[in-house]
Amino acid sequence: MTLVFDDANEEDAAALTALHAHAAADLTARFGVGPWSRAPTARASDAVPGRVRLRVGRHDGQVVTGLRLQTRRPWAIDAAYFTPVHRPLYLTGMVVAVPLQARGLGRAALDDALDVTRSWPADSIRLDAFDAGAGAGPFYAKCGYAERGRATYRSVRLIYYERVLG
Repeated sequence: MTLVFDDANEEDAAALTALHAHAAADLTARFGVGPWSRAPTARASDAVPGRVRLRVGRHDGQVVTGLRLQTRRPWAIDAAYFTPVHRPLYLTGMVVAVPLQARGLGRAALDDALDVTRSWPADSIRLDAFDAGAGAGPFYAKCGYAERGRATYRSVRLIYYERVLG
């Protein structure tokens, strides 16, 4: 399956929100209610030049993947767990269309994120995953992200991962 990646626009907001809602419902059906049950609302206006990029992957013109890269550290990530670098990026809100999961689209989206990180320029990608069956930790590890630690934030167990560019 061929994907084309680019920055999200306002027309993509509804598709991204629907992807997140469907993924949240799927995880809730499989693993029960948890922090993964909340689906965020996506807005292309969240993109702030130089600080935030919303990326989408399209197949036949349809948005099938999405993620957010940002320079500002999210509330749930403790920077003390990570390799010290000058310019880290934080990956949040990654989603792949549920019927298309396990077909390499997530890996392709992470490859696109690496390309964006190199051109930003930035030194690493940091992220967290739920430390639960619904978490994507094993996926990130298979894609070359190193586990850097585990923490609990507001009763949510997390695993921290990073990919340092070098």
